[in-house]
Formats: sequence, C-alpha cells, structure tokens
Amino acid sequence: MPKMKSHSGSKKRFRLTANGLIKRSKCNKNHILNKKTRKRKRNLRQGGYVHHTVEKTVKTMLSGQE
Repeated sequence: MPKMKSHSGSKKRFRLTANGLIKRSKCNKNHILNKKTRKRKRNLRQGGYVHHTVEKTVKTMLSGQE
C-alpha cells in the first residue's frame, strides 16, 4: 500500500498553531462586495479557527495519514 498524500487544497487553506488549533480564513470576501456592509467586510478580514467537530478531519487531510 503506498503512502497517503496530504490534501493539496487543505495545505493552502489551513495552518496549524503551536497549541494544536487549526487557523482558517473566512469566506465571502472575493466578489459581490457592493451589497456587503463596511463592518461585515472588515470582520471578514480576521481569521478564525476550525470548529472542534471538524478538527480531526482537517488534521487527517493535512498529515496525509489515515
């Protein structure tokens, strides 16, 4: 059985912190920005953390192990 490859899309979207949390960027900041308020666009600039229910899945995708 060959080695599992890490998920290329996940590598670009997520970063692991020293505490073991997974950082992510927020969505909805690419286009159709006219109707979104200034406050909403400003808040979308800040990142967030992956929810604990999905954390295991994302870590598996990043590490490439099953």
